[in-house]
Amino acid sequence: MSGAYLPLLLLFGVSILNAIGMVAASHLFSPRRDTPQKLMPYESGMIPLGSTRARFSVKFYMVAISFIVFDLETIFLIPWAVQMRELGWGPFLAMCMFVVVLAVGLLYEWKKGGLEWD
Repeated sequence: MSGAYLPLLLLFGVSILNAIGMVAASHLFSPRRDTPQKLMPYESGMIPLGSTRARFSVKFYMVAISFIVFDLETIFLIPWAVQMRELGWGPFLAMCMFVVVLAVGLLYEWKKGGLEWD
């Protein structure tokens, strides 16, 4: 049984050695010439103004969390949509209730101003 896993272990070993070797080679052979421009934080090609530790509004994070929550909920719809015809009416009604709950939650958040961060 252990002989069957030998090629897999060899592949993992070679992969790990390859990764370590590439990192070591790039560290050893790459020229390092630090200039003030290279040491500046990258700001989309613009000269940075102010501190790079700027604080964001809590509303920005609320919008981001809401986006993630609703994005993940739509991922739950994909497997159901693929098998919708084979599943029948019971899962269809359950998914309709799921979408209605999501829509009510989104409407509530919209009315409360949770989607605005300005």
